[in-house]
Amino acid sequence: MALGKITVDIERCKGCGLCIEACPYHLLELTPDYVNKKGYQPMRIHTPEKCIGCANCAMMCPDVCITVERL
Repeated sequence: MALGKITVDIERCKGCGLCIEACPYHLLELTPDYVNKKGYQPMRIHTPEKCIGCANCAMMCPDVCITVERL
């Protein structure tokens, strides 16, 4: 059961990957089949049920496009 819920504003995400490196459980990846309006591949969480809600990803995001809720 997930302890956290991640929400990403995919249209603001520029796919820098800092959040991916910050996730202790390696739950994040760049979206391989989607490009946002700015031409970037945004981040997505591939196994949301394993999120512990640590918010490392949100703290690392330079564009403040990640929100983490503790459940």
